[in-house]
Amino acid sequence: MSRERLSNARRWVVKVGSSLLTNNGLGLDHAAIAAWTGQLVQLQEEGRQLVLVSSGAVAEGVSRLKLKARPRLIHEQQAAAAVGQMGLVQAYESCFMGHGVHTAQILLSHEDLADRTRYLNARSTLTTLLGMAVVPVVNENDTVATAELCFGDNDTLAALVANLVNADLLVVLTDQQGVFEADPRIQADAAFIPQASANDQRLVGVAGKGSSLGRGGMQTKISAARLAARSGTDTLIADGRVNDVLLRLMGGEKLGTLLTADSEPVTARKQWLAGQLTVKGELVLDSGAVKVLRESGKSLLAVGIKGVSGRFNRGDVVACLDQDGQEVARGLVNYSVDEIRLLQGRPSQQIEALLGYVGDEEIIHRDNLVLIEGR
Repeated sequence: MSRERLSNARRWVVKVGSSLLTNNGLGLDHAAIAAWTGQLVQLQEEGRQLVLVSSGAVAEGVSRLKLKARPRLIHEQQAAAAVGQMGLVQAYESCFMGHGVHTAQILLSHEDLADRTRYLNARSTLTTLLGMAVVPVVNENDTVATAELCFGDNDTLAALVANLVNADLLVVLTDQQGVFEADPRIQADAAFIPQASANDQRLVGVAGKGSSLGRGGMQTKISAARLAARSGTDTLIADGRVNDVLLRLMGGEKLGTLLTADSEPVTARKQWLAGQLTVKGELVLDSGAVKVLRESGKSLLAVGIKGVSGRFNRGDVVACLDQDGQEVARGLVNYSVDEIRLLQGRPSQQIEALLGYVGDEEIIHRDNLVLIEGR
């Protein structure tokens, strides 16, 4: 992705770090939050779909509780997060509603995105909200998380969310200009890196500790860019204190460091799907469904399924076979084996009547399905 092509990136995940949000430890910087909110609203008006990943709950809790420093004990961090999350969400809600834009609070842990059932649930919720022009505000569920609080940062969570929603671009706003070949706070003449591949080996040695309010440094942001690149998402690391930084990035201005992915989002995601997951069952498709998958790139519906075998649950990977037993595709199912046995051969309009609840229209959504070549 070139700078000029940023104007065409439709789905953005924007991460804002604690050091930008908390006014040097004196509580939330409401003026800064209002400024970013205004930019995000303008991006949305220009046709962007936005997910905001925001740090700051623990830092805001530290301020509200008048603690002298970020706690080191896990249960104290969790308590600070619980207190601080109230102020953080209230601040975003007030600012966005001032522009007539709805927001939604999403609290995730890394386990939510590692478990395939919870992964699909989170993906469905987020994509539905985006379709409603709602801005999801995502934070790590620090109140119940344990090991995650001891290392890393919401940079990693932002990258996982970018994977989750097939984002075109991940923007990480920080208190640094971008990526340098060495920590510029230690080595004043360190060369700035305006653009590189997310997997560029020059980035391996880049370091830099985070602030006392946050958990990550530049290395976590570079690692996040690599993670985002696995699903084809490009990453921009930029100084969030720059006036109108998001709007200027959208316009192609050369701010921050652009770390590019090596392949397009859909291609990269489906390569991951094809190569990394174990098949738990099989669906036998009729000739019409096989043709639709191969030639039209559409989702798999229940009406095209002739048979089902194996033991699997929602979120597991199954193989899709033609009636000669040849594998056509594989993907993440939205229903369990027992549910698909009830649904097979039936139109999607009957799903609620057959299962007793309204589920997904697709058995496998096209974004979670990859064709098997050579068949």
